[in-house]
Amino acid sequence: MRVQLSQQATEILGQSELVIITERVDDVALLIGQMVKMGLPEVLDRHIPRHWTQRGLSWGWTAVIGLAYILTEGDHRKVSVETYLKGMHHTLSHLTAQVIEPLDFSDDRLSHLLAHLSKPTYWHQIERDLNARSIEVYALSQDVIRCDATTVSGTHEVTAGGLVQFGHSKDDPTRPQIKVMMGSLDPLGMPLSTDVLSGERADDGLDIPIIERIRTGLKTPGLLFVGDCKMSALDTRAYLARHQDWSLSPLPLTGATAEAMDAWITAGVTQGEAGELERIVRTNARGHQVLAAEGYEFERTCGAPDGHGAWSERVLVLRSPMHADQQAAGLEKRLRHAETQLAALTPPRGRGKRQITDEATLVEAIDLVLTEPRVVGLLSLAWEKQVEQTTHYVGRGRGSVHREKRVLQKTRYHITHIARQADTIAALSQRFGWKAFVTNAGQKRLSLQDAGLCYRNEYRVERIFHRLKSRVHIAPLFVTLNEHIEGLTYLLTLGVRVLTVMEFVLRRSLQNDQARLPSLHPENKQKRTDTPTAERILKAFADISLTIIKNAAGEDILRRLTPLSSLQEDILQRLGLGATLYGQLEIQTIGI
Repeated sequence: MRVQLSQQATEILGQSELVIITERVDDVALLIGQMVKMGLPEVLDRHIPRHWTQRGLSWGWTAVIGLAYILTEGDHRKVSVETYLKGMHHTLSHLTAQVIEPLDFSDDRLSHLLAHLSKPTYWHQIERDLNARSIEVYALSQDVIRCDATTVSGTHEVTAGGLVQFGHSKDDPTRPQIKVMMGSLDPLGMPLSTDVLSGERADDGLDIPIIERIRTGLKTPGLLFVGDCKMSALDTRAYLARHQDWSLSPLPLTGATAEAMDAWITAGVTQGEAGELERIVRTNARGHQVLAAEGYEFERTCGAPDGHGAWSERVLVLRSPMHADQQAAGLEKRLRHAETQLAALTPPRGRGKRQITDEATLVEAIDLVLTEPRVVGLLSLAWEKQVEQTTHYVGRGRGSVHREKRVLQKTRYHITHIARQADTIAALSQRFGWKAFVTNAGQKRLSLQDAGLCYRNEYRVERIFHRLKSRVHIAPLFVTLNEHIEGLTYLLTLGVRVLTVMEFVLRRSLQNDQARLPSLHPENKQKRTDTPTAERILKAFADISLTIIKNAAGEDILRRLTPLSSLQEDILQRLGLGATLYGQLEIQTIGI
């Protein structure tokens, strides 16, 4: 970088020793600006008390700056936060207008922050205020809330009363885990409420505390809560009906539902053959109208488990063609696997080829092969008994006409025919893709079409869990105390909230202006998009650095920033932050 100095400046600076410092800025300024706009420092400082002897940064600014590092690097280790931020002292000081001391991000101080966040009296108030502020600032819809749970594994030692316990897990059942229960706001998928629970707990009943906090915090009647089959627990449905809120969830294939489902499917197949099923159509990514589902509904009356109160609910019996195709493909795979295993039961005679010599043994082996892949009754088999006789002379020596002989007999059973039961398979295929949902909302509030399409968006809450595990890398947990585990989880959900809001605001701006952003896909420079992800947005701000020139007295005499591209300036404008967010870091001219 070349700087044109005046003669007077040259004379003065030529007599002084200059110090040149370079700091990485990248997306840190963008993240801090977004968090300030969302009110994170203000809300956290309002609800986390500051001790009268406490010095240094407030808890709100400590959390914001720590989160900026975590979202940038995907590393929540406290020692890494402390080390990284030491190299950004000038950048952070000017972005936050705070005096930052070396001990502000020490291990002890970050541990105190996590302990504060773990306290329900603080965390619940923080959630409530952030929700109210976000909904007001960004004019967010409050119609649909999604609830779901995930697990986070660790390498912790399991102790009595600890959060980290062994339990059912889709990630790694061999490792102990915690359970994270969350409620999120549609359509952007922003976390509204989070609970951290011990890993051995089942999901049943975990929805109600989350739902209650969201209801009381939003103060909006008639919310629609959507969840998986755990939300269809009778206690949860009774709670929502009693408070005049709505629910939508699939019914699990257990108990009375499992017994009734066969008749419901039969009725659906009959109506389908008569062309009486209601069709649910959606628009795919190419703008084409495709069949999402078809089905019918009926009403029934339910009573609360305690016997107090009853409500009317609709059972929606839907068939998804995509789900049916997946089940058909799974059946085909199981059938091929079973056919291969059946053929291998009776191999040709030969060295090392074990033969089945008893019919009962063969029948038992066939039953085992058909039962495991669930294809009993779908394959027909035939087998035969084969007897091979060989004649040998008794004793040693050459044979003769009068020499005694003996006959050896070898018996084996051989499967001669394996065929698929076409009619049975066809009848079974008709029953693929069916699922029953239950809702207490009326048709005006939630039609069959709306219910089918609404549940298809269940992936939105899963994106939160994906970001927790892939962007901020919550697993493995690098903290051990229960309060630190809870506090860290809550802190990381704040980070996911920041990413979600940023993504939503930028997408809404692009769609309102019918504009598309270029250069966000390195693999295809020409590709333009109006649905950029938060991850690609942050990546667009890579390689921005701040160069600082100081004099011998330690005063900044020049600060120059890597020039922003037109794409970066456009993103900042659409997020309501403006290019001055980065520009405030600079001193363009040398004043003497």
